[in-house]
Amino acid sequence: MQEHVDDSGSDLPQTPYEKARDTVKGLWRGFFGEPRPRVAVLRLTGVISPGGGRFQRTLNMAGLAGPIEQAFSTSGLAAVALVINSPGGSPVQSALIAQRIRAMAVEKNVPVIAFAEDVAASGGYMLALAGDEIFAHEASIVGSIGVISSGFGLKAVIERFGIERRLYTAGERKAMLDTFSETKEEDVARLKDIQAAIHENFKAMVRDRRGARLKGTRAQIFSGDVFTGAEAVKLGLIDGIGDVRSLMRTRFGKRVRFRVIGERKPRLGALFGLGSSSGEAPAPADWAGGLLAAIEERLFWNRFGL
Repeated sequence: MQEHVDDSGSDLPQTPYEKARDTVKGLWRGFFGEPRPRVAVLRLTGVISPGGGRFQRTLNMAGLAGPIEQAFSTSGLAAVALVINSPGGSPVQSALIAQRIRAMAVEKNVPVIAFAEDVAASGGYMLALAGDEIFAHEASIVGSIGVISSGFGLKAVIERFGIERRLYTAGERKAMLDTFSETKEEDVARLKDIQAAIHENFKAMVRDRRGARLKGTRAQIFSGDVFTGAEAVKLGLIDGIGDVRSLMRTRFGKRVRFRVIGERKPRLGALFGLGSSSGEAPAPADWAGGLLAAIEERLFWNRFGL
C-alpha cells in the first residue's frame, strides 16, 4: 500500500481521494508543467469605521470578513498581498481586521505582504502590520502611531440664536464633552486617559509585529508623526520600497498570476451615505447626514494632504 508522511512525521496510508488527487496532479504537471503561483490581492481602501453606509468607502470587519476568506481560499496560493490606502479611523475595527488576516495567514500557512499606496496612517498602518513584510512608495505617507479625538464646541452658537438647551442625564459623567456645554477639565483628563490606553495598545502591536526591525527612537516612532516611505524604511516601520506587481514578480517569477479580490462599487446614493434600496426618495435629513459624512471623510484624507 502506498504511504505518505503527514506534517507530524508519522506514516499514514493514503486515502482513495488523496491517491486520485496526486494522480491528477502528476498528470497535469506531466502535460503542462508546474502550475503558475497565484497571489491574492486584497485592496483595503477608505476610512475605517464600524458604520457601513457612513462613508463612501468604509473598511470594517463586517464588510471584509468575506473578502479575507476569499483571498485565503485562492487555489495555488503563494501569498496574499494587502494593498492599503487608508488614513485610519476606528482603532477597534483596525485591530479586528488585522487580527483576522493574521489568523487566516497562520491557519493557511501563507505569507502576507502589505503595500502602502498614498497613505497607510494610524489605523491604516495598523492594517499594514498584518503583513509579514511592509513595502511602500518613496512618497507614501506612513505611521501616525497615535490617537486623536475631535469635535466641535457650539455653546456660543446656540446662545447667539437664543436657543435653550435642555439636557437630562442619569449618571454624572453621561454628558462628558457635550458639544453644547462648557468644556470641563475633568472631562478632558478622562478622555486623555482613554486615549493613552488605546495608544499603549497600538504601540504594543507595533513592537510585537516589527520587533527588532524598529530602528528609530521610540519617542520618534510613537509620537503620532507621519513619515514618507523613504523615512519609514530608515525607522524600520516598513521593510523596503516597492509595489505589488514588481515585488511579487521578483519573488515568484514572471509567470505569477494575480487574483484581485473584488470590491463592490457604491451606488450613487451611497456616495452621500444613503444605503436604502427601497426605491423611496431619500429624506432631507438623510441627504444632510450623508453630506456631513462626506465632509468628515474628506477631513480624514486632508490631514495627509490628499
